[in-house]
Amino acid sequence: MEKINFSNLLTKSKLPASPGVYFFLGKNNEILYIGKAASLKNRVRSYFAKNLEDSRNPLILDMVQKIRKINHRITDSSLEALILEAALIKRHQPKYNTAEKDGKSFNCVVITKEEFPRVLIVRQKDINFSKNILNLNSEALFISSIFGPFPQGQLLKVALKIIRKIFPFRDKCTPASKKSSKPCFMRQLGLCPGVCSGEIDKKFYGETVKNIKLFLSGQKKKLLKNLEKQMSQLAKEEKFEEAQIIRNKIFALKHIQDVSLINRDFTTSSIETLGTMEKEFRIESYDIAHIMGTHVVGAMVVVEGKRLKKSDYRKFKIKINPGINDVAALKEILKRRLGHKEWLLPNLIVVDGAVAQKNAIEAVLEEEKLTIPVVAVTKDERHKQKMILGDPALIEKYEQEILLSNLEAHRFAINYHRNLRDKIE
Repeated sequence: MEKINFSNLLTKSKLPASPGVYFFLGKNNEILYIGKAASLKNRVRSYFAKNLEDSRNPLILDMVQKIRKINHRITDSSLEALILEAALIKRHQPKYNTAEKDGKSFNCVVITKEEFPRVLIVRQKDINFSKNILNLNSEALFISSIFGPFPQGQLLKVALKIIRKIFPFRDKCTPASKKSSKPCFMRQLGLCPGVCSGEIDKKFYGETVKNIKLFLSGQKKKLLKNLEKQMSQLAKEEKFEEAQIIRNKIFALKHIQDVSLINRDFTTSSIETLGTMEKEFRIESYDIAHIMGTHVVGAMVVVEGKRLKKSDYRKFKIKINPGINDVAALKEILKRRLGHKEWLLPNLIVVDGAVAQKNAIEAVLEEEKLTIPVVAVTKDERHKQKMILGDPALIEKYEQEILLSNLEAHRFAINYHRNLRDKIE
């Protein structure tokens, strides 16, 4: 068998440390395998590790020996990589994607063929694929579309929660009738558009379903184009409230982020939690307080939209005493904060300080394989806000929120430091 220089193969592939989908191709450019990754570079390299024979099964070893080319597609988030991988596997049916073909009953997303279609996660065993019928409890439903299968069911459930925040849909509630128009629980949470209470018509809901189908098919660019066209048309008709709703959806789609990576890669067996995209831009601001390196504490405050979200504030008593070293203290609290996978990740991090503090935060984020912009608020000798270092576009757009969060973080940290000092003394 031809001996392949895997090092050269990886170099030619020019894989980025970004989320996306990778393709292993054989000598005739046939697709051998399609996979997803939080970091394409790290994931693909793992297939060619020196201890490969000890850690891989014979099927994977056989596949690796046949790889002659590696292609990839970058996605904006790991969520989209999850969706795109399933769509591409279904389309191309690669030989080595046996996880989807081994007879197991994985999860699929189905959209029913009804006046107000339902969007449901179901097991393969409940679908009659030849007739496109879903056996749901004792009910038989015709299916409009099937997406998947998705071997990692927990990830799919969280992914669908993200989609539902952007495009509220019906799952279990009954459409409004003359007898009843009581809103369901999901409607009260804003996750059902009001099918049950008669607040949405068939045509408008149909557009939502089309959007969901495009997203689940991995066609985000087409989806965004359609939404932008729809927003422009609504603006021309002076339907500004409806246009604003569409604009918010476009923003959400362009800013989907992960709360946490799946052990830094989707392919691991240890399932943690995919993240979500809040409707409002989230800023976390950090500050350190101490007196000559004693009683060192840190604080995290949160601004969502233009409002302080005090329920998400956090205090940190520095465990490793850094003395007069705010940079070391900042690194400690951010590492501890990122250890909480259940906390929503921010869209922007604000740090009190200058280049050193900004670099320290960015170093921790890089270690954790997270891409979150960081800005630093520098102060003058009177501790007055002087300038902001970071992305000019973000600073221009969120200057008020950045300064508000920085002042609040300073206040919160100082109060915590004083309370701690008073208790000890």
